[in-house]
Amino acid sequence: MGKAPALLVDDLQDGAQNGLELKNGTCKATATVGDKTYVIGGADDGTLSIEVQIFDRNLGEWVRPTVRGTKPVSCKGLSAVPLEDKILILKKGSKPDDQIWFLEVDTQYVRQQQESLGTEVVAWSKGVVGNAEKPVVISGPSGVGKGTLISMLMKEFPSMFGFSVSHTTRAPRDMEKDGVHYHFTEKSIMEKEIKEGKFLEFASVHGNLYGTSVDAVELVADAGKRCILDIDVQGARSVRASSLEAIFIFVCPPSMEELEKRLRDRGTETEEQILKRLRNAAAEIDQGKSSHIFDFILYNDKLVESYDRLKKLLGLDDFVTTPKSGPGEIDLPIDHSVSKIDNKIIINRISSGEKESKNLIILDVSSLKGGAPGRTRGLNFQAIGSFSNGLTEIEGLS
Repeated sequence: MGKAPALLVDDLQDGAQNGLELKNGTCKATATVGDKTYVIGGADDGTLSIEVQIFDRNLGEWVRPTVRGTKPVSCKGLSAVPLEDKILILKKGSKPDDQIWFLEVDTQYVRQQQESLGTEVVAWSKGVVGNAEKPVVISGPSGVGKGTLISMLMKEFPSMFGFSVSHTTRAPRDMEKDGVHYHFTEKSIMEKEIKEGKFLEFASVHGNLYGTSVDAVELVADAGKRCILDIDVQGARSVRASSLEAIFIFVCPPSMEELEKRLRDRGTETEEQILKRLRNAAAEIDQGKSSHIFDFILYNDKLVESYDRLKKLLGLDDFVTTPKSGPGEIDLPIDHSVSKIDNKIIINRISSGEKESKNLIILDVSSLKGGAPGRTRGLNFQAIGSFSNGLTEIEGLS
């Protein structure tokens, strides 16, 4: 903390407009949420470095927050629109898939991080148009046939489902490629990201960490696919406790006798290994049925019938496959003004010195889902004609 520079304090107290050049020669966007003013931006040196400072109006002090999430890359300018617990950031001169971001200031994730660290925290989250299908978490004991069921799904719906790539701190084995088989990383890095809430689930196996990151699941959704997570009950418990909205399915054998028969018929384990798997399976089945983690229990008796039930649970019975693209994109004009009416953000192209034109975009932020440390989805937009006068405008940087 510290006292704010006099010139910038004057700017804030005078109500400096969002996205305008302040008196101290820097170009920043400002937004006020509660009793705090968030100053986002940097020096006006051709490319705007996106940094965050907070001015606490009650204390009259600056606060340099801990920043979580993936910080946006530099841009030519930006506008900031305050929402209830976050700030909408519109970047100028960026690619269409990099123009909309959210700076979270009072979300559940931010509050959890503040409690953990004992400091002021903000978090970046990338905005995405439209919604993604809920990921599918499938768990079950070894030998229950969940791998076969998943393979059948992938074969029938190859463009609809995808797997996330897990992280591990172990060294790559022969022919393993980083980003394909695993994301190979250092233990210290993964431990740090676990503390930052970037992992949905993780476990230590023989001294190495394994886990599923939030970003790995988001990347599957970015490709327009529905992510399948094939994880154990403990992993499912962690995912259930996270902010990820998913469908949880536990695959159960018709009986322990049938499960034992399947394990022995595989002929791949020793007697000791079979007995160990059966002990573990009994514990997993007990947890799967009684823990309230799972939305559905799927008994895998006859494979074809079980697969049909799985498709029905996922809404795929009598489904006709059609090509599906990834999330939509908004191509914002470089020069624009921004106005807010309720949950609608009006983005108006500025052309030839005129503030009104027929190049308007209405961004609807009423149905946002997700958030840091992942994406913020649920954005909707439409292009319409020019709007009537009388709106309070928030200028974009020029």
